[in-house]
Amino acid sequence: MRYIWMIFVGLLLAMVAILPRLGKHKPAQPATATGLADADLRAQPASLRTAATAALPPRADSIVAFGLAQRGTPYVYAGTSPLTGFDCSGFIMYTFAHFGVPVPHSTALLIDVGRPVARAEAQPGDIVVFTGTATTSTTPGHAGIVISRRGELPLRFVHASSSRREPFVKVSQVENSDYERRFMQVRRVLGPGTGIVATARPKLLSAPASTPRVAVLPPRRVAVAEVAVPVPALPQRLATKKYAASSTTVWKKAVVKKAHAKTTVAAKKNSTSTAKRKLPAKPAHTAARKRPASKVSK
Repeated sequence: MRYIWMIFVGLLLAMVAILPRLGKHKPAQPATATGLADADLRAQPASLRTAATAALPPRADSIVAFGLAQRGTPYVYAGTSPLTGFDCSGFIMYTFAHFGVPVPHSTALLIDVGRPVARAEAQPGDIVVFTGTATTSTTPGHAGIVISRRGELPLRFVHASSSRREPFVKVSQVENSDYERRFMQVRRVLGPGTGIVATARPKLLSAPASTPRVAVLPPRRVAVAEVAVPVPALPQRLATKKYAASSTTVWKKAVVKKAHAKTTVAAKKNSTSTAKRKLPAKPAHTAARKRPASKVSK
């Protein structure tokens, strides 16, 4: 036991000697998206801090990965949240809004968002728009986010499907499917020339090193006086409560009583009809035929 205590004390002394040295070497502060350190940002006005920390347009791969992470979310009309479900435009709006890209929650408006690109030039992060399911439909009725690389076939996209078999967020393809008949256009919303400005949440700057720290108050014990609460004595005999008969029991008794009354009435009728019933009259006996007198031989 003595050796264990000696080892424990030695480790404590080593920690006390090493920790102050480690605190002198501060790691280099990482640069922000514009190449400025946090110390430089703190020296700038507040109006310039948000502009300096504004993120560049999000990468298409990040949008695709975030959209694929929503697979399996059920389809719900007008849904815009993975907690309640998505519709096709709600899924697109939620995915792009996560990266600060404003997209309307309407398939009819998605056909005009960004700029059009050729189907062969579609790349990850583009929006593909289709008509409705009706064969005569010519207006936008469905949309998804392209996940295929440029020039890759088939053109695959992730979307919130409203089909009866698979009503949830899933991956589909354009070629060799009904979506090829319904294909309308590919819209690009990321990059220059789209007219869409990606916004970003302002970065929270760390507090300067000169900010004084709040001293930790020592814990204080508060004495709590115990109050004796009298406990009432238990009754010698518990009161019983009569419960009313349930509706089922009342109904059963009524049915039995009614059946018994019918049986009694039927029995009375049978006895009355039997008493009044007359036995059939016996047929009148015909007059006794007189036997002819026997002839006496003379």
